[in-house]
Amino acid sequence: MSRPRLLDLFCCEGGASTGYSRAGFEVVGVDINEQPRYPFEFHCGDASVWGLDGFDAVAASPPCEDHSVTMGFGMADRGTGGRLPHTIERLRRWGGPWIVENGESRAVKQYMPGALRLCGSMFGLGANDSRGQWRTLRRHRLFLSNVNIKEPAPCACRGIPVGGIYGHGEQGVNGGRGYGFAADSARLALGMPWASRDGCAEAIPPAYAEFLGQALMRRIKGEE
Repeated sequence: MSRPRLLDLFCCEGGASTGYSRAGFEVVGVDINEQPRYPFEFHCGDASVWGLDGFDAVAASPPCEDHSVTMGFGMADRGTGGRLPHTIERLRRWGGPWIVENGESRAVKQYMPGALRLCGSMFGLGANDSRGQWRTLRRHRLFLSNVNIKEPAPCACRGIPVGGIYGHGEQGVNGGRGYGFAADSARLALGMPWASRDGCAEAIPPAYAEFLGQALMRRIKGEE
C-alpha cells in the first residue's frame, strides 16, 4: 500500500522532512539550494512556485529573514515579508491539508494569527553542554495550518538551563542570546546526526514535524 505523499517546500537539509516521513508520509523536498545531505527525494528549484499537484499534503518553511536580499524567488518583496504571506495564500487556494512554519518574530506573527507554537521542551529535546550539563533545546517555532492541531504539552523552558542554535559555522554565534550549542551538541539536541552545523541552525526538529505529520495523517484518513 502506497504512503500519502507530502511536499516539503524550502526543505533545507531535511529536519522537518524526517519527521513527516516518520509520521508515515512519502516525502519530496524542494529548495533553491542544492542539499546533498537531504535524505529523501530532492529537487533543486523555486519553492515559491513549485507545482502542488499530486501531493496529499504540503509543508512549507519560507526563510525567516525579514529583509533578506540574498534569496529572492522572483517576488516583488524579499525575505519573509514577501514569501511568507505568498506561501500561506497559495496553500489556502490549493485547499489540501497544509502547514506553514516560521520564526517567532513580531513581523511573522502578523501573518500567522492563531498559530501553534512549539518548543523543544515539549518533546524532551536537548543535549549536554561542554561541562556535561543537560540543556533543554529552546527553539520556538510557529506553525499555521488548516488542520486543527493542539500543543502536545506546555512550554517548560523558563527557569531551566536551555541551549539554542544560533549563527553559522561549526561553533555558531551566540549573538548575546545566551548559550549556543556547537555542532555535535546541536545535532544531538535536534536529533539530526546527518546535518551540518548550518543545517541545524535552519532546521525544524524532526520531533516537531512527526507530531504535526500525525495530525495531517489523521485529516487524510478522515479520523479527525
